[in-house]
Amino acid sequence: MKVEVFEMERFQSIWENRVAHNLTESGVHPLSLGELLAMAGDVKLESLLDHRFVYVQTNGTPALREAIAGLYPGADADNVVVGNGTAEANYIAAWKLVEPGDDVVMMLPNYMQMWGVMRAQGANVIPWRLREDRGFEADLDELASLVTPKTKLIVVCNPNNPAGSILSEDAMRAIVAQAEKVGAYVIADEVYKGAELDGRETRSFWGLSDRVVATGGMSKAYGLPGLRIGWAVGPAPLIAELWERKDYLSIAPSSLSDSLARLAVRPDVRPRILERTRGIVNAALPVLTSWLASHGAGFRFVPPRAGAFAFPRYSWPINSTRLMERLRDEESLLVVPGDQFGMDGFLRIGLGSASEELRADLARIDTVLASLGAAPGFKEAR
Repeated sequence: MKVEVFEMERFQSIWENRVAHNLTESGVHPLSLGELLAMAGDVKLESLLDHRFVYVQTNGTPALREAIAGLYPGADADNVVVGNGTAEANYIAAWKLVEPGDDVVMMLPNYMQMWGVMRAQGANVIPWRLREDRGFEADLDELASLVTPKTKLIVVCNPNNPAGSILSEDAMRAIVAQAEKVGAYVIADEVYKGAELDGRETRSFWGLSDRVVATGGMSKAYGLPGLRIGWAVGPAPLIAELWERKDYLSIAPSSLSDSLARLAVRPDVRPRILERTRGIVNAALPVLTSWLASHGAGFRFVPPRAGAFAFPRYSWPINSTRLMERLRDEESLLVVPGDQFGMDGFLRIGLGSASEELRADLARIDTVLASLGAAPGFKEAR
């Protein structure tokens, strides 16, 4: 099996700890253990000192799976498998649902893990593009033209990474209907669910069909990436098969992470975590918006509705990876180039840090942009 390099993850892994300034993160500044315990109020640090680092049940403890199921109306513990991050949940779902030669329709732009995994498994991956000139909204007519009797899977990311767009419930139902029409499944990566800027949480694909697997985790909306806790929610028989596959990968989640994740999804704690996330992003977005506007014809921008990032398009005639390299080498600043999402001419800029840090980092981008001369503007009509 030939596996192509996961460009964004490899690039971030190599460089994010070598630069002084990092705008590649797609989540908010992580919570500390002390901050998480303070949000709970009734759990003391001393109580963790007796924790024994045992193996837990390989699909997650029943208590954690029940707690996660409580986020999905009608689900119970048997509808949930816990993985080491949302990435593992996505992987075991794709492993189960895709065979060599299958057609997979995948929403783009997207976190490109599934693109590489499914291509490595021999699937024919067909792009379904969200376009900037449509405000990154779904073109359902295009989807209908791409789905055929050979389609085995439709992959979406909602809220979307990197566009920050959110599917309407009508669009979600239309996507599910297209899958059901040909007997396909839907994998919905919902790791940014809860990070909506207006505080109105996106409904899950869970419950729209028994041919849906919804994945999520602690890394993005919760600001707890180091816990490495993710999950898949779906029909119990299918979830049992995903558990079988997980046993061949990471075995069990960390017992301490399992315990802390139970704390994070508690009904009295989860809203506090999500309020913190929204507060950070809502403070940062006006800083970025003002900066983009100051460049006039240099940028076009569809404001994100969710997530801790923005995805502006620039008009300077320079490849996005080359622009990233100049920022990295000249300003020790890292951003994600759009061509890592198959969209050259865009940058993904993280909004998860303090506003004053963001202002300073944007000034560093200004230094490189100034060397490129005046922005030429965009030739095509919007």
